[in-house]
Amino acid sequence: MPELAGIIFFWGIVADRVILFLDYQNVYKGARSCFHPGVAASHTYGQVHPIRLGRALVENSPYQRELVEVRVYRGRPAANRDPKGYGACMRQLRSWATDSRVEPITRSLRYPRGWPDRCQPGDKPQEKGIDVALAIDFVRLAMEGRYDVGILMSTDTDLKPALEIVDSMRGTGGPRPEVAAWSGDRTHTRRLAISGANIWCHWLDADVYKQVRDLTNYAVKS
Repeated sequence: MPELAGIIFFWGIVADRVILFLDYQNVYKGARSCFHPGVAASHTYGQVHPIRLGRALVENSPYQRELVEVRVYRGRPAANRDPKGYGACMRQLRSWATDSRVEPITRSLRYPRGWPDRCQPGDKPQEKGIDVALAIDFVRLAMEGRYDVGILMSTDTDLKPALEIVDSMRGTGGPRPEVAAWSGDRTHTRRLAISGANIWCHWLDADVYKQVRDLTNYAVKS
């Protein structure tokens, strides 16, 4: 752990360093189910801007905090198998790169045999290794003392062990793990929780979603 944690402002207040860890496709699908249920919504509905989301989480906290990084984990289409999807993904990544605090971590999508024309009905490309990469980084960066507060936004229960490890570090001066989840008027996404620990959850409602959503159509070349 570093000798001095946090960021010291000129007026002497130490702000906790916050890193937001986003399971992007999970966050995207959760937003669509909460705020656009039962409609043939545009594919842009559910998209969020990583920095806007990170800022909302920090600014709505009663504590002195500073957003230092947003790590976005997502699948990457193959250029030779899905050139349109690949192009849209690259345009989105370039948009995120305008803020140096955004760190995209991508993994190639896994395609069904015969995709797209000769695969089984309903078969779609799937993310591979995203949850593993996120879990490793959540623990590794905690052990390296890179953050004072790590906010994990996902409903993937495979990430619970990583949450448990970071929470167990608190007794020896480790960082504080927190989670975030969507909360609609009639429904909300599941939140990650672990037995025997009181992990704080940032419930993000429709007003927050409107602030952080990204309506850019990345499928269209600019």
